[in-house]
This record gives sequence, C-alpha cells and structure tokens, in this order.
Amino acid sequence: MLKVPEHQVAGHQASDGKLGPLIDDSGRFYKPLQNGERGSREVAFYTKFSSNAKVPDHIRRYFPVFYGTQLLEASDGSGLHPHIILQDLVSTRVYPSVMDIKIGSRTWYPQAPEDYVQKCLKKDRECTSLSLGFRICGLQTYESEESGFWKPDKKRLQSFNLEDVRSSLWRFISSNPSSDSEPGCSYASVVYGGSKGILAQLLELKAWFEDQTSFQFNSCSVLMIYEKKTAEAGVSSAEVKLVDFAHVVHDQGVIDHNFLGGFCSLMKFVSEILASPVDK
Repeated sequence: MLKVPEHQVAGHQASDGKLGPLIDDSGRFYKPLQNGERGSREVAFYTKFSSNAKVPDHIRRYFPVFYGTQLLEASDGSGLHPHIILQDLVSTRVYPSVMDIKIGSRTWYPQAPEDYVQKCLKKDRECTSLSLGFRICGLQTYESEESGFWKPDKKRLQSFNLEDVRSSLWRFISSNPSSDSEPGCSYASVVYGGSKGILAQLLELKAWFEDQTSFQFNSCSVLMIYEKKTAEAGVSSAEVKLVDFAHVVHDQGVIDHNFLGGFCSLMKFVSEILASPVDK
C-alpha cells in the first residue's frame, strides 16, 4: 500500500492531485521520474554510482540505496508512470528533524537550454545560492508533542538571507525552534559535533569531493537528519545524505568545485555554531 511521505520537506509533493513521491511500509521511497533528460539522467547516475568501483564503501552510506525502477500508478491519477525506487531515509525514525540544503552557487547543468539557465540564475540571485553557495530548500524540526514540528513555509524559505540561514541552522538543533527569541538549549554538540555528528560526516564527504572526478553534482541536496529524543539523551542519531541527481553529469575529469565550494560554505556555518556558547 503506497502513501504520501509524511516527512518530505522539499521538492515536488504528492498532494492535491499533484505528481510526487510515495512510500510504502517496507522502507522504500518511490520517486516519479522527471520528464525528458532529467529522469533518464537520475537513473543513469544511480546505475553508474552503484557499479563504480572507485567509490569507497564509507562514501556509499551517504547515498540512498537504489532498488531500480518500476511502473506505478501516479499520485496525480494520470495512470502508470515510471518511478525510481530508493531507500526511504526517515522510515526508521518517529519524529525526524530534517533539513534539505541545495548545494552550489550555480544550479544548472552544462549544456542546459538558455531559458533554463536564465530561470536558474534568477532564482540563485534571489536566494542565498549565489552569495553563500547553498540555499535551504526545506526543513522541519520537532519541538514537542503539543507543538509538533516547526516548519517554515516555502515562501519564507525563498526569501532567506544570510542571517535567516544562520538562525535556521541554530533553530534546527534547538529545543524551542519556534520561539521568537533566540533559540536556546541547543543540541549542537550532539547533533553537529562529536565523532558521529554532522560535521564529522561532512568532513568525510569533503575529503572524497576533493579527490573524485567521476561526477559533477549539479543542483544536488544535502539532507541533515536527526531524532530529538536521542539528542536529549546525549546520543547522536544524526545522518547526512545526498539526494536529487537529475542534473548530475559524468566523467568530466575535473574536481566539482561548484559543489565543493557550497559544501565548504555550509561546513563553515556548522563549525561556527559549534564554536559558539552552548547556551546561546
């Protein structure tokens, strides 16, 4: 039985008769293939990535498991549609806090049509992609049983500036994210810090990106995920995952500086939070 994901924070969503991803109860995520080159490019990435012997095992864990493709009834009622089948990254969590961050100051792919380039460039200029090298596309942070999740709407996210980004990265690991005052009682040291925290995982990925030339990750996202209950107990359940590969190109023979630059910028923000007083 397929259903709409409860904890999807960005991207096309299967609501109000729209085409979007679905999940099942066995931990699988069914993403509709985008039309034209985008869909075939994403399948090609997962196929090549899965069989690429140059990718170390410790790096593979940062990517969703790929289970192939399948024709399924589309969520918008339009009939059968090809879907890519992936690991549902939050299926084992009860109240997952999730942030989706699109990486890169340039979000289009080489050889993209001029009208698409201009559309992306306009969006990159209007948000923080161009200035910071990344933008927050979606987030939810679990607050309490009474308050539920703090989840800024899409319009608010699109207007984020540098201070909004910094504040949201703080609120993401705060016990009171929806508070109008400065978020306090943060779980920074547990979620962002430590040998199993988000920064350590980003550093491991960074080392790979400084070396690999097999893929250029245009318009991909970093997902940061954790569970508040374990953070309260001082245990890290934080995970970093990379998603959205419809614009990846292969075998360019050069370091992906566009992605790496935005990635390092994100790491700088996380590092600054860890260096700040815990009771901020």
